Amino acid sequence: MTQFTPTLPPLHQITPLSNSISNNNNIQVPRTTNLWPKFQQSKALGRLGDANCMEQLLIHCADAIEANDVTLAQQILWVLNNIAPPDGDSNQRLAATFLRALAARAAKSGSSKMLAAVASAHSNTSLAIRTHRFSLIELANFVDVTPWHRFGFTAANSAILEATEGFSTIHIVDLSSTHCMQIPTLIDAIASRHDVPPLIKLTVVGASRNIPPMLDISYDELGSKLVNFAKSKNVMMDFRVVSSTHADGFAALIQYLGLHHLQVTEALVINCHMMLHWIPDETLSAASSSSLRSLFLKALRSLNPTLVVLVEEDADLTSSDLVCRLRAAFNYMWIPYDMVDAFVQQGSKQRQWYEADICWKIENVIAQEGAERVERLESKGRWEQRMRDAGFQGVSFSDDTVSEVKAMLDEHAAAWGFKKQDQHLLLTWKGHNVVFASAWFPARTLFSLSTLTH
Repeated sequence: MTQFTPTLPPLHQITPLSNSISNNNNIQVPRTTNLWPKFQQSKALGRLGDANCMEQLLIHCADAIEANDVTLAQQILWVLNNIAPPDGDSNQRLAATFLRALAARAAKSGSSKMLAAVASAHSNTSLAIRTHRFSLIELANFVDVTPWHRFGFTAANSAILEATEGFSTIHIVDLSSTHCMQIPTLIDAIASRHDVPPLIKLTVVGASRNIPPMLDISYDELGSKLVNFAKSKNVMMDFRVVSSTHADGFAALIQYLGLHHLQVTEALVINCHMMLHWIPDETLSAASSSSLRSLFLKALRSLNPTLVVLVEEDADLTSSDLVCRLRAAFNYMWIPYDMVDAFVQQGSKQRQWYEADICWKIENVIAQEGAERVERLESKGRWEQRMRDAGFQGVSFSDDTVSEVKAMLDEHAAAWGFKKQDQHLLLTWKGHNVVFASAWFPARTLFSLSTLTH
């Protein structure tokens, strides 16, 4: 990125925007108007609170930062800082988060006091999610507030139960961003389904990382709690932590599974819940035509798993172009802000945690580059192609799974919905795609999970 060294004065020295707005809410741009050729002709200036207007201002700001147009960037930052308070409505809070992310991006390569002030003014929620470590009860409450994660948990658990019927040992590799929050429900379901429950082997990756949400206990402690919970349900469980990281495509995990998954009578389930998009994609593999992401999936296929469940957010944030990435993120990340306004109490811890999590993701997408940018979401269609290219075949979810997902969504606000698309399930918010759940097995004859036999 081009060196960016703006010289705008601190926020307290800038004339408030309210002093430059007339009664009809049209901006009376200060004397620097001649520096705003893109905005002089814009009708959007008359409706500053409009989401489309704020999106355009953010896009022009990103353009200016990338072009090292200091004067234009500082003017747009000035406007956004006044029309997008971090405690405003959902559109304003969304824009405020992007404003902070852009300021953080620019400040990385400059010494502007203005940018430092903007970043600091919007840093409270981001700092909260970075520093807060959840207790297990707090994390369970965080996850249960909305179906954002529960949708994937419900679909995956139902599919796993059906695919592993008849096995005496079930080896679950849990690649989840929510630290095994899905597993207790699965243990309970397995216990109630079998007179003599199968042995559960649970393998997780335990590399240290600073991606929220973070736990306040170690994975060894977490494993002990899960083993004790399973024992209370008369289920025997073996818990293993493998030190592996997304940065190299979980190479140590693949090696471990290759050495330890040797029993043909053991069901191997790879449960991937909103973690695979952390693996570097093609934009970080310039020297190779294959990304670590695709190589990881091919390595999974070589293990011949019984089932792979893939749950991811349905958005494309992989563009190497900042403006394209900003536009895609803005048109996806409005959903969690709108959802929060709908049914998460203002001032509650849950709301603080949710918005801090959103803030962290947006800043990672906009302000970070290279290996530091881990929020590299891909669309459902792109993941489908990757899975097929790796030698997997999609499996239709059964009617029982669909019924369970529907029952779970009935517990939440009416704006949530779901639909079947091809063989997969999609969680929606006011009709917009949010999260997809898909099930895969090594390519062979296609049939549904409800008829899967061994």
